[in-house]
Amino acid sequence: MATRTEANTVYAAGLVQGIVLVTFPAASMIFTDPAAYDLSSTQYGTMFLPQVVTAIIASLLGGDLARRLGSKRVYLVGLLANQVSMALLIVSQLVAGERAGTGAGIPTRFWVFAAFAALYGVCETMNGNWAQLEMTRQLGASAVQASLALTTFWAMVTAGRVLFALVQRWLPTRNTYHLLPFVLAAALVAVALLPQGTPALGVLVFGLAGLGCSALLPLTISFGQEQLVVMSASAAGGVIAFYQLGYGIAAFGAGPLQDAGGGLPTIFGCTAVAAVAMGGLSFVLTARQPAVPATRA
Repeated sequence: MATRTEANTVYAAGLVQGIVLVTFPAASMIFTDPAAYDLSSTQYGTMFLPQVVTAIIASLLGGDLARRLGSKRVYLVGLLANQVSMALLIVSQLVAGERAGTGAGIPTRFWVFAAFAALYGVCETMNGNWAQLEMTRQLGASAVQASLALTTFWAMVTAGRVLFALVQRWLPTRNTYHLLPFVLAAALVAVALLPQGTPALGVLVFGLAGLGCSALLPLTISFGQEQLVVMSASAAGGVIAFYQLGYGIAAFGAGPLQDAGGGLPTIFGCTAVAAVAMGGLSFVLTARQPAVPATRA
C-alpha cells in the first residue's frame, strides 16, 4: 500500500508529464511565428513524427523492458527523457529567429560552457539530492544529522558565493574558477572514502562540497555573457538549460545505478571525475582570446 507521500509524488509526476505532453501543441503559434521559429505547416507537423514513432516503439517494448529492468527503472528513464526534451526546447531558443543575413549562430565556445554547466549540474545534484541518503545509509547518521548535512551544504553554497564576491580583489575570479572544481572533487572523493559511523565528518565534508559548488554556476554565466557576444542575451538561458540537464542526469540516473548494484559511495567517487573535468574546462573558458567567430547552427 503506497504511503500518502508516495502517492502525492506519483500524482505530481503525472501532472508534470501532462504539462510536457501538451507543451509542443500549445506552442504551435510560437513555432510558426516568423519572428520566432518560422516553421512552415509541414515542418510543424513533421515535429510530431518522432514522437509518434517512439511512442509506438515504447508501447510495444514497454512490457518486455519492465519485466527485464523493472517498472521503476523504465519509469525513471521516461522521466529523464522528458527532462532532456524540455532542455532541448529551451536550448532551441538560442537559434530561434537567427535569419535578419548576419550569419550569427551558436559559437563553438558555447558548447564548452554547456558541458561545464551540465557537469556542474551533476555534481551539485549528487550532493543536494543524495547527501541525506549517504548520511543515513552509509555513515549511520540520524535523521537530524542527515538534515544538518544537507543544510550545511546549501548554507556553504550561499556563503561561498558571498565570500568569493567579497574577496575578488585579492583572489581574482579566474583563480576562484580554477580552484573550486578541485575543492569539489576532493570533497566528493572524501564522501566516497568516509568510514561508517562518522556522521560528524560527513557534515563537514558536505559543507566543503557546498563551498566547492558555490561560485561555479554564477561565474559560468558571467564568463559566458562576457565571451559569447553574438548571443549574450541568451547565453545565461543556455547555460541554465544545460545545468538543468545535468540535474536531471544525477537526480534520475543515480537511482537506477544503485538498483543495478552501484553503492552511493562509488557513485560519489565517480562524480569526482566530473568535477576534475570541470577544473580542466575552467582553464579553457578563462583563456584570454579575441572575439569568438560564430559557426552555423
